[in-house]
Amino acid sequence: MMGREKLVQFCVVIIIILVNFAWAEDRVIKPLELDMFADELPDMPRIKGFDFADGFPVPTKLNIGMYHKLWKFHRDLPATPVFAYGTTKENATVPGPTIEALHGVHTHIKWTNYLPSKHILPWDPTIPTATPHKGKGIPTVVHLHGGIDEPESDGHSGAWFTARFKDRGPSWTRKTYNYHNMQHPGTLWYHDHAMGLTRVNLLAGLVGAYIIRQPSLELPLGLPYDEEFDRPLVVFDRSFSTDGSIYMDPKGNNPSIHPQWQPEYFGDAIVVNGKAWPHMTVRRRKYRFRIINASNARFFNFSFDNGLKFAIVGSDSAYIEKRVTVNSFLLAPSEIADVVVDFSKSKSKLVLLTNDAAYPYPSGDPVNAANSKVMKFIIKPKHEFDTSKIPKTLIKYPPPSLSATGVLTRYISLYEYTSPIDEPTHLYINGLPYEAPATETPKVGTTEIWNVINLTEDNHPLHIHLGLFTVLDQTELVDVDEFKECMLKNNDAIECGVHRYAVGRKPRVPAYENGWKNVFKLMPGHITKILVRFSYIHSNESYPFDATAEPGYVYHCHILDHEDNAMMRPLKFTQ
Repeated sequence: MMGREKLVQFCVVIIIILVNFAWAEDRVIKPLELDMFADELPDMPRIKGFDFADGFPVPTKLNIGMYHKLWKFHRDLPATPVFAYGTTKENATVPGPTIEALHGVHTHIKWTNYLPSKHILPWDPTIPTATPHKGKGIPTVVHLHGGIDEPESDGHSGAWFTARFKDRGPSWTRKTYNYHNMQHPGTLWYHDHAMGLTRVNLLAGLVGAYIIRQPSLELPLGLPYDEEFDRPLVVFDRSFSTDGSIYMDPKGNNPSIHPQWQPEYFGDAIVVNGKAWPHMTVRRRKYRFRIINASNARFFNFSFDNGLKFAIVGSDSAYIEKRVTVNSFLLAPSEIADVVVDFSKSKSKLVLLTNDAAYPYPSGDPVNAANSKVMKFIIKPKHEFDTSKIPKTLIKYPPPSLSATGVLTRYISLYEYTSPIDEPTHLYINGLPYEAPATETPKVGTTEIWNVINLTEDNHPLHIHLGLFTVLDQTELVDVDEFKECMLKNNDAIECGVHRYAVGRKPRVPAYENGWKNVFKLMPGHITKILVRFSYIHSNESYPFDATAEPGYVYHCHILDHEDNAMMRPLKFTQ
C-alpha cells in the first residue's frame, strides 16, 4: 500500500495538474482565430554533409546544436518557446536545417545539447523515461530515421545526454556520430529519440530533413533536382496557447496511474516547415516535394481541392520502381512520400493541399475546418518551358526473394492495455516491456519474415531501425476477440491457432507502397506479413560496420505517445 506521506504528495500533484489543466484550457487558441495562409512557406537552411578536396567530395564534420529559443509559427501568434536544431542559436530553426549528403561520402555530426535544465512541456516520469542522475537537465539523443549506420550512431533511446554532455544515459557511446551514407539515395529525417521523452522533444521542435543524393543515378531520371524545385515539406500538428506557447494537455487520461501521459497528441493547427497553414507561390511547372509526416500521432490523407494529381516516385527512404499517379495518399506519422506535382496541369490559380484522415486513425473523429487544410499554392499564370520530367521507370532494386533456405519466420504481436475505466494505460510488443531482454536477434546480412499481429483498435506505423522491408500481404483476422483472449493469456500465435483466424479479406497494398520501406501502417485486427532485409537493398552486401555492437537497435510503433509507453523493443544482431 502507498504510505500516508506519499499518498498526500500524490494527491497534491494531482490537484496541481487539475488546476493547471483548467487554467490552460481557457488559454488555448481556437485555431480558426488565426488567418490561414498568412505566412509564406519557408525553405529551411541547407547544410552540405560533405566537403571538397582537389575537386572531389570528401567527408566533413558538422557541429549542430539543440537550442532553446523563440519561433514564430504564425504572423498573428506571439513568438513560441521551442527547442530547435542549428549550427548556432541564431540560425536554429523548426524544423532544423536540411542536411544534404552524398552517397558514399561519410558525414560526421557532433550533436550538442544546449537546452535548459527544465522542459517547456509537461512530461510524465511514471512511464519508462530517461532520468538524469543529477536530477536536472533535458535528455536528448538524435536518431537518423532511415539511416543505415552502426549502433553507436543510431541514436539509441538509452544513449541520451544532457546539456554539454554533463549527464549521459546507460547506452551512451560517443559525442560525434558517423553517418556512412553508403545506402541507396533518398529522403530521411532526423529527430530526438530519448527514452520516454520522444513525444515532448519532438513537440518542442527537434525534427529536421536529411537527403542522400547520388547524382550519377538520379540525374538521368530527369526529376526536378535543384533547390528551387526540389523542396522538403515537414508537416506536423500543434495546439497553441494565447501567449504563443505550445499547448500539451497536462492531465493524463488515467491521472491516478499516469499523471500526464495521453495515448495520442493532436493539435488543430497544421504546420508546414515551421509555419501554420502557409502559402507558396509556384510557377506553372513541375515541383518535387519530399513530404515528411513529423506528427506525434496524426495521419494525413493528402489531396488537392481542385483534383490536381500526385506522381509518387519514392516511399520512405527509397525510390519505387515505377511512378504511381494518384489523387490522394495516406501518410502515417514518420512516413515519407516523395512526390512530383505538375502545376501546369492546374486549371485554377489557387489550389489547397487538404487532409481528410480521421484522428485517431482510422476510427476517430472526422477532420474539422482547421485540420482539414494544410497549405495553399498560388500558381503564376504564365506557362514555362520545363525540361524536368517524371519517368515511368525509376530505380529498380533486387526484388525480395522467398526462395532462400533457412529464412526465419517470426510472429510479432501488438497489445494495448486499459484501466478499469477502459482508458489506455500502456502498450507492449509481444506482451513485454522495453526492458525485457531482446527476443528479436537476427543475423547480420540475413532476410526474415515477420508476421505482425495488430490486436489493438489503432493503426500502428511500425518502424524498424537499420532494416528495410517490403510488405507481402495483409490479412484480416476473423473472430478477433476470441483470438485476442487466447493471445492475452498465452502470447503465442501458433499455440492460439493464428492460421485459423487469419482467413479474412486481404486489403490491397497500395502500389506506391510495394517497394522497400522503413515504416508501414499496420491495420487494426489484421496480420501483416513483411520481408525484412538486414543488408543493403541496392547491392545485397552486408554492412561495413559491426551491427552487433552495443547498444544495438530498436523497433517500435512510431505514434510517439505509444513508443514512449512502451510500444518499443530492443533489436540485437548476431554474426
